[in-house]
Amino acid sequence: MTKRVQAKYKIDRRLGVNLWGRAKSPFNIRNYGPGEHGKNKTKPSDYCLQLHAKQMLRGYYGNIGERQFRKIFKESARLRGDTSENLIGLLERRLDAVVYRMKFAQTVFAARQMVNHGHIAVNGKRVNIPSVFVKDGDEISVIGNMKDNVNVVAAMESNERDIPDYLSVDSKGCKGTFVRTPRFEDVPYPVNIEPNLVVEFYSR
Repeated sequence: MTKRVQAKYKIDRRLGVNLWGRAKSPFNIRNYGPGEHGKNKTKPSDYCLQLHAKQMLRGYYGNIGERQFRKIFKESARLRGDTSENLIGLLERRLDAVVYRMKFAQTVFAARQMVNHGHIAVNGKRVNIPSVFVKDGDEISVIGNMKDNVNVVAAMESNERDIPDYLSVDSKGCKGTFVRTPRFEDVPYPVNIEPNLVVEFYSR
């Protein structure tokens, strides 16, 4: 499990965006960086833009550790096709990301915790590794009493975000199917994500 030194919403202010599009993000109140130099802005270099794009993508998926994120990038580069498309496809296939997209959890951090604690099954088999990649056609379900958990119910009833078309979800049964690996334009990011800059960063 990724160790998060920073509180998750500090990521928003550090990156200068409301990364998950949430109403309670502190960036909605203080839309500048933390610290005494937070309001100072200079023209960023190409490296700075690439680094920022990488940090945003890492942060969006639950602040994935650098070693793990680099491993996912290497796999995306190895696959046939566009590397930036492959990168997004792999990130969206992570089990914690799928649980979040299916609205079984309000945040990707809560989704990761659900998986870690053994509340999620893939094709009927309990899985407790958030970084596992699901495959097209896999069924993901909430198991046990967790189906009635107040946080799960609140997440499914929330209007903050919609379930994307590449997933099929039965909200009453707390289960869904990963229909297909999405393309970049299919993913409902609330902010401007630039995977091409991430590719440039690692290709230096």
